[in-house]
Amino acid sequence: MTRTILIGAPIDTGQKRPGCLMGPAAYRVAGIAREIAAEGHAVEDWGDLKLPALQQVTSPNPAVHSLAETLGWTEVLRERVEEALALGGFPVILGGDHSLALGSVAGAAAFAAGQDRPLFLLWLDAHSDFHTPLTTTSGNLHGTPLAYINGRAGFDAFPAFPAPVPAARICMFGIRSVDPAEEQGMAERGIQPNDMRVIDEHGIVKPLRDFLNRCRREGGMLHVSLDVDFLDPSIAPAVGTTVPGGTTFREAHLVMELLHESGLVTSLDLVELNPFLDDRGMTARLMVDLVGSLMGKKVFDRPTRAK
Repeated sequence: MTRTILIGAPIDTGQKRPGCLMGPAAYRVAGIAREIAAEGHAVEDWGDLKLPALQQVTSPNPAVHSLAETLGWTEVLRERVEEALALGGFPVILGGDHSLALGSVAGAAAFAAGQDRPLFLLWLDAHSDFHTPLTTTSGNLHGTPLAYINGRAGFDAFPAFPAPVPAARICMFGIRSVDPAEEQGMAERGIQPNDMRVIDEHGIVKPLRDFLNRCRREGGMLHVSLDVDFLDPSIAPAVGTTVPGGTTFREAHLVMELLHESGLVTSLDLVELNPFLDDRGMTARLMVDLVGSLMGKKVFDRPTRAK
Protein backbone atom coordinates (compact mmCIF):
# COMPACT_ATOMS: atom_id res chain seq x y z
CA MET A 1 0.00 0.00 0.00
CA THR A 2 1.32 3.43 -0.99
CA ARG A 3 0.99 6.48 1.26
CA THR A 4 -0.21 8.95 -1.35
CA ILE A 5 0.03 12.63 -0.47
CA LEU A 6 -1.96 15.14 -2.52
CA ILE A 7 -0.39 18.61 -2.73
CA GLY A 8 -2.39 21.37 -4.40
CA ALA A 9 -0.40 23.88 -6.46
CA PRO A 10 -2.91 26.55 -7.65
CA ILE A 11 -0.50 28.24 -10.04
CA ASP A 12 -1.24 30.10 -13.24
CA THR A 13 1.49 32.76 -13.18
CA GLY A 14 3.80 30.62 -15.36
CA GLN A 15 1.74 31.62 -18.39
CA LYS A 16 -0.81 34.29 -19.32
CA ARG A 17 -4.09 32.43 -19.70
CA PRO A 18 -5.95 32.37 -16.37
CA GLY A 19 -7.60 29.21 -15.13
CA CYS A 20 -4.91 26.71 -14.11
CA LEU A 21 -5.21 27.86 -10.50
CA MET A 22 -8.57 26.03 -10.47
CA GLY A 23 -6.86 22.74 -11.36
CA PRO A 24 -6.41 21.35 -7.83
CA ALA A 25 -10.10 21.86 -7.04
CA ALA A 26 -11.10 20.20 -10.33
CA TYR A 27 -9.03 17.12 -9.56
CA ARG A 28 -10.62 16.84 -6.14
CA VAL A 29 -14.13 17.24 -7.56
CA ALA A 30 -13.31 14.61 -10.21
CA GLY A 31 -12.56 12.16 -7.39
CA ILE A 32 -8.80 11.75 -7.39
CA ALA A 33 -8.67 10.72 -3.72
CA ARG A 34 -11.46 8.19 -4.24
CA GLU A 35 -9.77 6.78 -7.36
CA ILE A 36 -6.47 6.23 -5.54
CA ALA A 37 -8.14 4.76 -2.45
CA ALA A 38 -10.10 2.33 -4.65
CA GLU A 39 -6.78 0.71 -5.59
CA GLY A 40 -6.00 0.05 -1.93
CA HIS A 41 -3.71 3.01 -1.24
CA ALA A 42 -3.81 5.42 1.67
CA VAL A 43 -4.56 9.03 0.69
CA GLU A 44 -3.74 12.22 2.56
CA ASP A 45 -4.67 15.63 1.23
CA TRP A 46 -2.28 18.32 2.44
CA GLY A 47 -4.40 21.05 0.88
CA ASP A 48 -3.24 23.85 -1.37
CA LEU A 49 0.09 25.60 -1.03
CA LYS A 50 0.23 29.35 -0.55
CA LEU A 51 2.80 31.82 -1.80
CA PRO A 52 5.40 33.01 0.71
CA ALA A 53 6.49 36.64 0.95
CA LEU A 54 7.80 37.61 -2.48
CA GLN A 55 11.39 38.60 -3.20
CA GLN A 56 12.36 41.69 -5.16
CA VAL A 57 13.80 40.18 -8.34
CA THR A 58 14.20 41.28 -11.94
CA SER A 59 15.19 39.58 -15.18
CA PRO A 60 17.47 40.98 -17.88
CA ASN A 61 14.87 39.67 -20.34
CA PRO A 62 12.03 42.23 -20.39
CA ALA A 63 9.58 39.61 -21.71
CA VAL A 64 9.72 37.59 -18.47
CA HIS A 65 6.75 38.13 -16.19
CA SER A 66 5.76 36.88 -12.73
CA LEU A 67 9.35 36.02 -11.81
CA ALA A 68 8.88 36.74 -8.10
CA GLU A 69 5.73 34.60 -7.95
CA THR A 70 7.45 31.75 -9.79
CA LEU A 71 10.38 31.85 -7.39
CA GLY A 72 7.97 31.77 -4.45
CA TRP A 73 6.11 28.74 -5.77
CA THR A 74 9.43 27.02 -6.53
CA GLU A 75 10.55 27.52 -2.95
CA VAL A 76 7.41 26.16 -1.28
CA LEU A 77 7.02 23.24 -3.69
CA ARG A 78 10.60 22.11 -3.26
CA GLU A 79 10.20 22.13 0.50
CA ARG A 80 6.83 20.37 0.51
CA VAL A 81 7.74 17.62 -1.98
CA GLU A 82 10.98 16.86 -0.18
CA GLU A 83 9.06 16.68 3.10
CA ALA A 84 6.47 14.27 1.63
CA LEU A 85 9.19 11.98 0.30
CA ALA A 86 11.09 12.09 3.60
CA LEU A 87 7.94 10.85 5.35
CA GLY A 88 7.82 7.84 3.02
CA GLY A 89 5.02 9.31 0.94
CA PHE A 90 4.23 9.35 -2.75
CA PRO A 91 3.57 13.03 -3.51
CA VAL A 92 1.05 13.85 -6.25
CA ILE A 93 1.19 17.54 -7.14
CA LEU A 94 -2.12 18.86 -8.42
CA GLY A 95 -1.46 21.77 -10.75
CA GLY A 96 -1.35 24.41 -11.77
CA ASP A 97 0.75 25.25 -14.83
CA HIS A 98 4.02 23.48 -15.63
CA SER A 99 6.18 26.07 -13.89
CA LEU A 100 5.38 24.07 -10.75
CA ALA A 101 7.92 21.47 -11.92
CA LEU A 102 10.69 23.97 -11.13
CA GLY A 103 9.92 23.26 -7.48
CA SER A 104 8.46 19.75 -7.47
CA VAL A 105 11.39 18.19 -9.31
CA ALA A 106 13.85 20.21 -7.20
CA GLY A 107 12.28 18.66 -4.09
CA ALA A 108 12.50 15.17 -5.57
CA ALA A 109 16.12 15.77 -6.65
CA ALA A 110 17.11 17.05 -3.20
CA PHE A 111 15.59 13.99 -1.53
CA ALA A 112 17.18 11.57 -4.02
CA ALA A 113 20.59 13.18 -3.50
CA GLY A 114 20.18 12.77 0.25
CA GLN A 115 19.50 9.08 -0.31
CA ASP A 116 22.49 8.79 -2.64
CA ARG A 117 20.19 7.67 -5.45
CA PRO A 118 19.94 9.07 -8.98
CA LEU A 119 16.74 10.85 -9.97
CA PHE A 120 15.20 9.96 -13.33
CA LEU A 121 12.59 12.14 -15.02
CA LEU A 122 9.80 11.15 -17.41
CA TRP A 123 8.45 14.26 -19.16
CA LEU A 124 5.05 13.53 -20.72
CA ASP A 125 4.33 16.68 -22.69
CA ALA A 126 3.73 18.15 -26.13
CA HIS A 127 6.41 20.77 -25.40
CA SER A 128 10.06 20.44 -24.48
CA ASP A 129 9.94 23.31 -21.93
CA PHE A 130 13.67 23.82 -22.45
CA HIS A 131 13.78 27.60 -22.61
CA THR A 132 15.60 29.63 -19.98
CA PRO A 133 14.53 33.01 -18.61
CA LEU A 134 17.03 34.48 -21.08
CA THR A 135 15.83 32.67 -24.22
CA THR A 136 12.05 32.79 -23.80
CA THR A 137 10.31 35.25 -26.11
CA SER A 138 6.86 34.76 -24.59
CA GLY A 139 8.14 35.37 -21.07
CA ASN A 140 6.09 32.41 -19.85
CA LEU A 141 8.15 30.55 -17.27
CA HIS A 142 6.10 27.36 -17.63
CA GLY A 143 8.33 26.83 -20.67
CA THR A 144 11.54 26.68 -18.63
CA PRO A 145 11.48 23.90 -15.99
CA LEU A 146 13.27 21.16 -17.93
CA ALA A 147 16.19 23.49 -18.68
CA TYR A 148 16.46 24.31 -14.96
CA ILE A 149 16.28 20.62 -14.02
CA ASN A 150 19.01 19.76 -16.52
CA GLY A 151 21.32 22.49 -15.21
CA ARG A 152 21.21 24.84 -18.18
CA ALA A 153 22.63 28.33 -17.60
CA GLY A 154 20.36 31.37 -17.34
CA PHE A 155 18.63 30.76 -14.01
CA ASP A 156 20.66 33.20 -11.90
CA ALA A 157 17.56 34.41 -10.04
CA PHE A 158 16.75 30.85 -8.92
CA PRO A 159 18.45 28.79 -6.23
CA ALA A 160 20.92 26.31 -7.68
CA PHE A 161 19.13 23.14 -8.72
CA PRO A 162 20.10 20.27 -6.40
CA ALA A 163 21.92 17.57 -8.39
CA PRO A 164 20.92 18.52 -11.98
CA VAL A 165 19.46 15.60 -13.94
CA PRO A 166 21.69 14.66 -16.92
CA ALA A 167 20.38 13.84 -20.38
CA ALA A 168 20.74 10.09 -19.89
CA ARG A 169 18.25 10.22 -17.02
CA ILE A 170 15.62 12.32 -18.84
CA CYS A 171 12.97 10.82 -21.12
CA MET A 172 10.96 13.40 -23.04
CA PHE A 173 7.97 11.50 -24.35
CA GLY A 174 5.28 12.61 -26.79
CA ILE A 175 7.01 15.85 -27.79
CA ARG A 176 5.65 17.63 -30.87
CA SER A 177 6.34 21.35 -30.35
CA VAL A 178 9.91 22.63 -29.93
CA ASP A 179 11.18 26.19 -30.53
CA PRO A 180 14.55 26.65 -32.33
CA ALA A 181 16.27 27.98 -29.18
CA GLU A 182 15.07 24.93 -27.26
CA GLU A 183 16.20 22.57 -30.01
CA GLN A 184 19.66 24.14 -29.99
CA GLY A 185 19.84 23.92 -26.20
CA MET A 186 18.83 20.27 -26.19
CA ALA A 187 21.41 19.45 -28.86
CA GLU A 188 24.12 21.17 -26.81
CA ARG A 189 23.09 19.19 -23.70
CA GLY A 190 22.80 15.85 -25.52
CA ILE A 191 19.05 15.46 -25.03
CA GLN A 192 17.22 13.49 -27.71
CA PRO A 193 13.44 13.71 -27.25
CA ASN A 194 11.11 10.84 -27.99
CA ASP A 195 8.76 12.81 -30.19
CA MET A 196 5.55 11.52 -31.76
CA ARG A 197 7.55 10.40 -34.83
CA VAL A 198 9.52 8.02 -32.58
CA ILE A 199 6.28 6.72 -31.07
CA ASP A 200 4.70 6.32 -34.52
CA GLU A 201 7.71 4.34 -35.76
CA HIS A 202 8.53 2.23 -32.68
CA GLY A 203 5.33 2.27 -30.67
CA ILE A 204 4.78 3.37 -27.09
CA VAL A 205 6.29 0.37 -25.35
CA LYS A 206 9.90 0.00 -26.50
CA PRO A 207 11.29 3.52 -25.86
CA LEU A 208 9.49 3.74 -22.52
CA ARG A 209 10.54 0.27 -21.40
CA ASP A 210 14.17 0.98 -22.36
CA PHE A 211 14.11 4.07 -20.14
CA LEU A 212 12.47 2.25 -17.25
CA ASN A 213 15.02 -0.56 -17.49
CA ARG A 214 17.84 1.99 -17.26
CA CYS A 215 16.23 3.53 -14.18
CA ARG A 216 15.92 0.09 -12.58
CA ARG A 217 19.52 -0.89 -13.33
CA GLU A 218 20.83 2.28 -11.71
CA GLY A 219 18.58 2.06 -8.64
CA GLY A 220 16.92 5.34 -9.53
CA MET A 221 13.94 7.20 -8.22
CA LEU A 222 11.48 8.26 -10.94
CA HIS A 223 9.56 11.53 -11.08
CA VAL A 224 6.79 11.69 -13.69
CA SER A 225 5.54 15.05 -14.95
CA LEU A 226 2.26 14.61 -16.84
CA ASP A 227 1.02 17.58 -18.86
CA VAL A 228 -2.56 17.58 -20.14
CA ASP A 229 -1.27 18.39 -23.63
CA PHE A 230 0.54 15.04 -23.73
CA LEU A 231 -2.96 13.88 -24.69
CA ASP A 232 -4.63 14.66 -27.97
CA PRO A 233 -6.87 17.73 -27.59
CA SER A 234 -9.83 15.78 -28.97
CA ILE A 235 -9.96 13.84 -25.67
CA ALA A 236 -8.41 16.46 -23.39
CA PRO A 237 -9.46 20.00 -24.42
CA ALA A 238 -8.85 21.71 -21.06
CA VAL A 239 -5.40 23.12 -21.77
CA GLY A 240 -4.29 26.51 -23.05
CA THR A 241 -1.53 25.13 -25.29
CA THR A 242 -3.23 22.53 -27.48
CA VAL A 243 -1.12 20.74 -30.10
CA PRO A 244 -2.79 18.25 -32.47
CA GLY A 245 -1.47 14.71 -32.78
CA GLY A 246 -1.14 13.78 -29.12
CA THR A 247 -1.50 10.38 -27.51
CA THR A 248 -4.78 8.54 -27.66
CA PHE A 249 -6.86 7.35 -24.72
CA ARG A 250 -5.47 3.84 -25.01
CA GLU A 251 -1.84 4.92 -25.53
CA ALA A 252 -1.97 7.14 -22.46
CA HIS A 253 -3.41 4.37 -20.32
CA LEU A 254 -0.76 1.96 -21.60
CA VAL A 255 1.94 4.39 -20.47
CA MET A 256 0.39 4.53 -17.00
CA GLU A 257 -0.02 0.76 -16.80
CA LEU A 258 3.64 0.24 -17.75
CA LEU A 259 4.66 2.74 -15.09
CA HIS A 260 2.61 0.91 -12.47
CA GLU A 261 4.10 -2.44 -13.44
CA SER A 262 7.61 -1.01 -13.18
CA GLY A 263 7.15 -0.06 -9.53
CA LEU A 264 9.64 2.77 -10.06
CA VAL A 265 7.54 5.95 -9.83
CA THR A 266 8.15 7.89 -6.62
CA SER A 267 6.46 11.26 -7.35
CA LEU A 268 4.04 12.71 -9.87
CA ASP A 269 2.99 16.08 -11.33
CA LEU A 270 -0.40 16.69 -12.94
CA VAL A 271 -0.09 19.97 -14.80
CA GLU A 272 -1.73 22.50 -17.13
CA LEU A 273 -5.35 21.52 -16.46
CA ASN A 274 -7.49 24.62 -17.07
CA PRO A 275 -11.04 23.73 -15.98
CA PHE A 276 -12.40 26.91 -17.60
CA LEU A 277 -11.58 25.34 -20.99
CA ASP A 278 -12.98 21.89 -20.20
CA ASP A 279 -16.10 20.22 -21.58
CA ARG A 280 -18.20 19.16 -18.59
CA GLY A 281 -15.11 17.99 -16.71
CA MET A 282 -14.04 15.41 -19.30
CA THR A 283 -10.33 16.30 -19.11
CA ALA A 284 -10.21 16.29 -15.31
CA ARG A 285 -11.96 12.91 -15.25
CA LEU A 286 -9.56 11.49 -17.84
CA MET A 287 -6.51 12.67 -15.89
CA VAL A 288 -7.92 11.12 -12.71
CA ASP A 289 -8.57 7.90 -14.63
CA LEU A 290 -4.94 7.90 -15.78
CA VAL A 291 -3.82 8.26 -12.16
CA GLY A 292 -5.99 5.23 -11.43
CA SER A 293 -4.01 3.24 -14.04
CA LEU A 294 -0.74 4.42 -12.51
CA MET A 295 -1.94 3.21 -9.11
CA GLY A 296 -2.89 -0.24 -10.39
CA LYS A 297 -6.29 -0.07 -12.05
CA LYS A 298 -6.63 -2.57 -14.91
CA VAL A 299 -8.43 -2.00 -18.18
CA PHE A 300 -10.98 -4.69 -17.34
CA ASP A 301 -11.81 -2.88 -14.08
CA ARG A 302 -13.47 -0.08 -16.04
CA PRO A 303 -17.26 -0.37 -16.29
CA THR A 304 -18.99 -0.10 -19.66
CA ARG A 305 -20.53 3.32 -20.19
CA ALA A 306 -23.96 3.83 -21.64
CA LYS A 307 -23.89 4.93 -25.28
